[in-house]
Amino acid sequence: MRVAMFSGGRGTAGIARALLRSPGVELSLLINGYDNGLSTGALRRYLPGMLGPSDFRKNLLLHLDGGDPRRDLLEHRLAPGTTAAGLERLISGPLDYRVARELHVFAGRLRAEPDGLDLADCALGNLVLAGAYLRLGEDFNAAVRACARTFGAPARLLNVTGGENAFLVALKEDGRVLADEADIVAPQDAAAITGLFLLREPLTGRDRAELAGRAPERVRELLARRAARVTPNPEALRALEDGDLIVYGPGTPHSSLLPSYLTPGVAEAIARSRAAARVFVVNLGGDHDIQGLTATDLVDRTLAYLGDPGNERRTITHVLSHRGASGGPAVPRRVSERGHWAGARWISADLADTGQPGTHSGPRTAEALRALLGPTPLARAG
Repeated sequence: MRVAMFSGGRGTAGIARALLRSPGVELSLLINGYDNGLSTGALRRYLPGMLGPSDFRKNLLLHLDGGDPRRDLLEHRLAPGTTAAGLERLISGPLDYRVARELHVFAGRLRAEPDGLDLADCALGNLVLAGAYLRLGEDFNAAVRACARTFGAPARLLNVTGGENAFLVALKEDGRVLADEADIVAPQDAAAITGLFLLREPLTGRDRAELAGRAPERVRELLARRAARVTPNPEALRALEDGDLIVYGPGTPHSSLLPSYLTPGVAEAIARSRAAARVFVVNLGGDHDIQGLTATDLVDRTLAYLGDPGNERRTITHVLSHRGASGGPAVPRRVSERGHWAGARWISADLADTGQPGTHSGPRTAEALRALLGPTPLARAG
């Protein structure tokens, strides 16, 4: 069974692990690289042209148990004041030669250009990806593939785009701009986000001042003029077209998920897909970017961003939500009782991980997803 799941950094981790443990499942994770918070943002500014590696690093951990030295390596945070020499000393121990190679490449860049990057609190795994990016001719997708091989990732980690650099910006209903991904995921007022944009350059302080106070439609027009040109990753499109199951996974919607749906060609690949089920999984936890939005609002936004507001192309066939109280977006009673929304079947089940409030039980959610397919994949295989 081939599964293509839109993913962020950690929101789908439990579900992905459970799917990977299921016999016969081939899992592709479709991820975007627009994250730019704190040390990730500093790394992107230091290497202009590189997308954010954090969510890819987190998905390299899926098969690594706590205490696994590879997991410790990827998650190790550097101390303030770490220099190229300090990084070289850190990697002089017994490392996989491929990991050492990538880190040496990055350390070489840092020696040549020592100014402009504070490595404080930077995850070492991000530097592994950055070193691979530099070694492979500044090809972000090639770097992801190389690191997936190095760490033996059992899932296919696919950037949704061709690797072009772009900067995520959000527009709120009153015309205010959230100028980057870090602002989108940060605490904010309850005014709804009404638009997402991928820009070719980050907004400067002057840009923000010029946009402040303008009417929302005028801000929308000005942001649209700055749009980055991105192309789809052909591997991501094939994963969608060939999948038996497409999953719109849980995560922070306006940073991890909805921006992926802006990628040219993604909506069309879903429409062409042979997938018997295309399932929206409702968040169990709340996020700052969706205050006041219900589960049905998020379904509607997903459909709108995928160019199918009426769900006429069956972009979503099922919605899977937790049955019971949760801290996530509310499910209107009339929807759960009727079992339908926007032409999709609405299914409620016990999906919560009792040991980790606000997260999905991987085994329960994976079981619910597999149940939607029944014998279809086997029938196709025959």
